[in-house]
Amino acid sequence: MIRKEIIGVYGTGTIGSGQATLTTGNGYAVVVVGHSARGISRCKRAIEHNWDDLIAEGLASEENKAAAMNLLIFSDELEALKDCTFILEAVSEDPDVKREVYAKIASICRPDTIFASCTSSMDADQLAADIPNPDRFLIAHPFQPVHLQPLVELVGCKATSPSTLRRAKALMDSLHRQTIILNHSVPGFIVNRLAQALYRECIDLIERGVAEPADIDRAVRYAVGMRYASIGLLEYFDAVGYELEAAIAGNIYPTLCNARSVQQLVADGIAFGKTGQKARQGLYIWSESDLEDFRDRLQRPFFTQVREWELPTGTSDQ
Repeated sequence: MIRKEIIGVYGTGTIGSGQATLTTGNGYAVVVVGHSARGISRCKRAIEHNWDDLIAEGLASEENKAAAMNLLIFSDELEALKDCTFILEAVSEDPDVKREVYAKIASICRPDTIFASCTSSMDADQLAADIPNPDRFLIAHPFQPVHLQPLVELVGCKATSPSTLRRAKALMDSLHRQTIILNHSVPGFIVNRLAQALYRECIDLIERGVAEPADIDRAVRYAVGMRYASIGLLEYFDAVGYELEAAIAGNIYPTLCNARSVQQLVADGIAFGKTGQKARQGLYIWSESDLEDFRDRLQRPFFTQVREWELPTGTSDQ
């Protein structure tokens, strides 16, 4: 198995560990760079945990895990990325931090090394503003769990070259990803714009006392989610027909939430430290067993994707 790209992952959080699992799981040599020994150690444990899950599901072997871990180099030195040809940036969602990372990488990497940001919402042109040779920059936005969910949104800046998009698409194809290439950048791209519209409406329904969080989630899990897992939203729009959709819209649109800023429920949660899973309290109370159950349900529908991987073995070629 010959791989053309040498992958760099800059960032050791959940996204970075998922990217490293996915790329090594398909036979790529990968350099992971982090800022601290603690972060690197946590990333390595997360990757090993990902592999243990796959082994438990019968989707990989201990040999595959060992071969994949042997494809990894961990470092807290930026110089470790100098030979990489495709770098996946996975640092915090702060434009200044990201631009600082790009400046550092550009100073040591070859001029045709592709920079791909994992940002979930930022504008591509804003991020590319200070990059030398911005034609090699794009956004490659994955979804969690990164090594299992197949979709990646590819978003170029105005300067992104066709060859950069082709290389990014070729890499994602080799990783068995489903790619969307946006015609131009908008904040949140496609998926997060849809998600934020749903979140806003859900929070509004809770604030107005229409329904409890668990009932709203039940509506999503057993109607919205199940329906659109097998057909497209716009396919269904055509199936219903414009006349009926127009009549429904006439009844519902005037009552939909149109908040232009963070809603009070969210602001109060932040103010009182009830910020979700990490605080063990948000819209739900989260026990340790709840967290484990959530993690299992988050991953389980996507485990079958791993059957497409070209898993490394002890004899894999680079």
